[in-house]
Amino acid sequence: MYAIVEIAGHQFKVEKDQKVFVNRLATEEGKKVDFDNVLLIADGDNITLGAPAIGGALVSAKVLKHLQGDKVIVFKKKRRKGYRVKNGHRQALSEIVIESIVASGAKKSEKKAEKAAPKKETKKAEPKVEAKATAPKAEKAAPKAAAKKATGKADDLKKIEGVGPKAAEAMVNAGLDTFAKVAKAKPEAIEAILAEASSRLAHLVANTWPQQAKLAADGKWDELKDLQEKLDGGRK
Repeated sequence: MYAIVEIAGHQFKVEKDQKVFVNRLATEEGKKVDFDNVLLIADGDNITLGAPAIGGALVSAKVLKHLQGDKVIVFKKKRRKGYRVKNGHRQALSEIVIESIVASGAKKSEKKAEKAAPKKETKKAEPKVEAKATAPKAEKAAPKAAAKKATGKADDLKKIEGVGPKAAEAMVNAGLDTFAKVAKAKPEAIEAILAEASSRLAHLVANTWPQQAKLAADGKWDELKDLQEKLDGGRK
């Protein structure tokens, strides 16, 4: 029996007791982790395909250790500019062992369905028509509130090395919309926000993001540039 499951933004063909190297997970060593984005399960001649994922399917694993992959040399050059930069990169990885593959009846997918239901009910319960009839003053107040939201500008978090558009969007949605707020946050908290937002962001390491955000918030752009030249994709 084997399954094809998405883990940290990549798809893997896994079997029970198989060891797999995946992008760094936010789970501590020795703890169990579940993956519910199962795309295919094959048990002999019986093959089940998801659309895109199989409802109720679950792959359980245990994190053995965190490590770094082999070094990859990244060389950048601009012709006739005298620009040459050579950096090394080692991908942050996690070694896991597959403990079980469940084809149906997983509790994790049921919880997600329960959480999604009340959100839809609360949106439908808002009586927009009654507000117009009973409170005409509220109509005049609404444009002012909208104007305040439009004028509030968030900082461009992509200026922090290692932060892409998706990561910046996840941080803004979590309330970290300015350099000052990111500077006060702990790297572990930022990594947890990214992992909850999307499995494709779970491999990002934010150990220097608060330090970079502090320099940006203080307007020390030259110091920030010097620091980023010493970093490897935003990591030390």
